[in-house]
Amino acid sequence: MAAIVNLTIDDRQIRAAQGEVLLWVALDNDIYIPHLCAYREEAHPAASCRLCFVEVEGRPTPVPACTLPVTEGLLVKTRSPQVDGLVAAGFELLMSNHRLDCKNCSANGNCELQRIAKARKLPLKPKNLSVLDKYLPVDDSAATIVYDPNKCVLCGQCVRACRHSGNGILGFARRGYSRVVTTFGNVPLGESNCTNCGECVKVCPVGALAEKQ
Repeated sequence: MAAIVNLTIDDRQIRAAQGEVLLWVALDNDIYIPHLCAYREEAHPAASCRLCFVEVEGRPTPVPACTLPVTEGLLVKTRSPQVDGLVAAGFELLMSNHRLDCKNCSANGNCELQRIAKARKLPLKPKNLSVLDKYLPVDDSAATIVYDPNKCVLCGQCVRACRHSGNGILGFARRGYSRVVTTFGNVPLGESNCTNCGECVKVCPVGALAEKQ
């Protein structure tokens, strides 16, 4: 059994098991830290969304909360000028490559992007970057699932869920700006081995994967 340690997050005294990941310790104690790609059971998080930065006493630069194990006496701030600047920059970069269509989106009102924007008072529409819409075709070939890759934020949640369900048909393809979540061979969902289990829809934080209406 792991030892219990004492740490401080935003001037709050917190007790947690030593080695637990800071992101989940904070969230379990109702301290919100923006995040998209983090997965609680993942041993080696990719920290790819670059939104969960926090400031740690004794460290020269902010670190991703999803990669930081808690230790005795850890002193953390989830907000600071440097942290807020990094989160704002990362969020705007994401939104510059996200088709913004809240009114017609199935995730409207339950979208992690909307939650981040509200919590950090950030605009959903980028102010400093041009919006780069890829104009990728929407895949509605599956029986019960619609996939709009233009809304995808590449968090990887659907890829993990698909693997855990036993199907494993989803994965990442290509690099850089062209990177997408797709099926093996880039075939439509309806032509793949998709069983329409819906696990990918359940974990998608932004409505890129949705149930057919």
